[in-house]
Amino acid sequence: MLIHAGAGGMGLLLTQIAKRLGARVITTVSTDAKAELSREAGADHVIRYDQEPFDEAVRRFTGGDGLPVVFDSIGRTTFIQSLKCLRPRGLMALYGGASGAVPPFDLIQLSTMGSLFVTRPTLRDYIVTRKELEWRASDVLGWVADGSLKLRLEHSYPLADAADAHRDLEARRTTGKVLLIP
Repeated sequence: MLIHAGAGGMGLLLTQIAKRLGARVITTVSTDAKAELSREAGADHVIRYDQEPFDEAVRRFTGGDGLPVVFDSIGRTTFIQSLKCLRPRGLMALYGGASGAVPPFDLIQLSTMGSLFVTRPTLRDYIVTRKELEWRASDVLGWVADGSLKLRLEHSYPLADAADAHRDLEARRTTGKVLLIP
């Protein structure tokens, strides 16, 4: 699988969970320091997207076959290139939009690219009931509790400095989770 923003909060968690489940993980990052964090989380291949087109690197790593899944938290700037990383009947989970919303897209392109699937999940649809919330959270919180899932919580800002937190996120000066403290 491909996970964008491999040194971000979700990227680091997804990488660890995917490796726990036996997946081969490719991530994208913007700096050498972030590449190292992604490797420490378990990434098998790390692509510096500022140094090479990530879709070409993915094709190279997969012998031209493409991937069954891409997790894309970036959005506008990675959408089409992410689709090019998928094998026929592959799935892209677009769960964020750090670069902005994906522009209007002709769905017929999904069939011409290999009968691809795209989903735009939101948390509220997966935790409709308390029982669902507990079921979905039990593994992840259990792994955090037993130490097998490592959280990076090194960037926290007072709520009054929320604008600074956003500027640091936009400038890619953070890794791991960013917390706003009341």
